[in-house]
Amino acid sequence: MKIFSQTDVGKVRSSNQDAFFAGELENGAAFGIVCDGMGGANAGNVASETAVKVISDYILRSYRIGMNEFEIEKMLKNAIENANLQIYELSSSKEEYIGMGTTAVVALIQNGKAIIANVGDSRIYLIDEDISQLTRDHSVVQSLIESGKISPEDAKVHPRKNVITRALGTEKSIIADTSAVDLKDGSVLLLCTDGLSSYVDKPDIFKVFKDKSPEKVPKELIKLANSAGGGDNITVVTLVC
Repeated sequence: MKIFSQTDVGKVRSSNQDAFFAGELENGAAFGIVCDGMGGANAGNVASETAVKVISDYILRSYRIGMNEFEIEKMLKNAIENANLQIYELSSSKEEYIGMGTTAVVALIQNGKAIIANVGDSRIYLIDEDISQLTRDHSVVQSLIESGKISPEDAKVHPRKNVITRALGTEKSIIADTSAVDLKDGSVLLLCTDGLSSYVDKPDIFKVFKDKSPEKVPKELIKLANSAGGGDNITVVTLVC
């Protein structure tokens, strides 16, 4: 397993409210976390950094060799629920933290299988012979697409394209979506914030993976997002099987 990552403030924002962590576990397993914070002043930073710390600590403390898919899904859900509660309680501790929250995507790979969890509109893609999105955005425009009210093309320019419908810290309880997918040798999981997915289309992301060596992919994806406007913070984590 190889892990590559990079984050960038982008071309417009004055601070980076994204946070991430990726690391190895026992017996060749690995995991990654990407969070995109929201809130005034430094509240978004507090939310995303808290989520990454709580989730990563929970996984490092709880993971055991031999855990099955369902046990790992439960572990990821519990980790996210714990992070949600801590951020929610923090948001009540200071006036400047009121309303803060964060997205979260988490992936854990072991024995040729990826177990993933997500809240919000940060994404996980699978890259092998093609590129496919493994997560469903919890966003206003995704709901409009699914109801047939707008097209995916309309969503890119919709005035509410950045409004998410689910986030850690905004309510006392949260439900994370989870799923599992089989991987092949050479498969790559890409975890990213919408600073990438909103500015670089899937075919262009896929082309970078095909044209560049794995260690160069994060830098090249961030370069593309910035070239397209860089209107948000950009974070990329790749887990290479």
